[in-house]
Amino acid sequence: MFAGSMVALVTPFKDGKVDWQSLEALVEFHIKNGTGGIVPCGTTGESATLGHQEHDDVIKAVIKAVNKRVPVIAGTGSNSTEEAVRLTRAAEKSGADGALMISPYYNRPTQEGIYQHYKKVADSVGIPIIIYNIPGRTGSKIEPETLARLAEIKNVAGVKEATGSVDQAIDVIRLCGDRLAVYSGEDSLTFSLMALGGKGVISTVANIAPKEMSQLTEACLKGSWERGREFQFKLMPLIRAVFLETNPIPIKTALSLMGKCTGELRLPLTSMSEGALKKMKQAMTDFGLL
Repeated sequence: MFAGSMVALVTPFKDGKVDWQSLEALVEFHIKNGTGGIVPCGTTGESATLGHQEHDDVIKAVIKAVNKRVPVIAGTGSNSTEEAVRLTRAAEKSGADGALMISPYYNRPTQEGIYQHYKKVADSVGIPIIIYNIPGRTGSKIEPETLARLAEIKNVAGVKEATGSVDQAIDVIRLCGDRLAVYSGEDSLTFSLMALGGKGVISTVANIAPKEMSQLTEACLKGSWERGREFQFKLMPLIRAVFLETNPIPIKTALSLMGKCTGELRLPLTSMSEGALKKMKQAMTDFGLL
């Protein structure tokens, strides 16, 4: 159902509130440049500092702006299973095409706890769910064997693999086959995971380079591996630059430099250091964005 380049969309702020005008303009920017799916309210969208009403409203606004032109996969994860159910039900009611759910953070559940968490949410909604495996943020990794169990659940459709491990991706694809779509959660590993059988990427760098990331994934889906590899190489300096500091600090700063939104962040996130900012500006200039 979902394939290609899907952007982990930033949430633009202005004077402490969501900047609805810029949010709508960002959606148009992505659709114009070939992005295959919009993912609001994930890590890059600063979901951790959005109020519950804001979270629901951002998803509704993105769905309205997209107007069924591409899929909207709403970020609805929580470390509370009941809260994840509420968020996912709200997204489904608003018209989201799917949900991206981070595994429970801080609690550090066992593999059985992770399985039961996703099963409870999946049983509570009808839309497809993409599991988000990012141990660097959550403190626990979803093992390939657990993902294979989850793949048996009808509406568990995919996994965003952000472990940074190609070995992990190999084991997931080997154990799950066509029962679970694998999407790269690391921009730098997009080509590698797609060469192994991945279906695309949920991307941070696509916020500022949507066309090139779309071209990379399109080439891979068509089996044009040389072309795909060229785009991966081209994007690498920019990818490294937008992860010089904690995501989404650099990517939001980059968008502000491009005039797409303010660079406003919510505490505890703070502005980029001067040294990192200088490096990122250079990478953006070299790429042709500035």
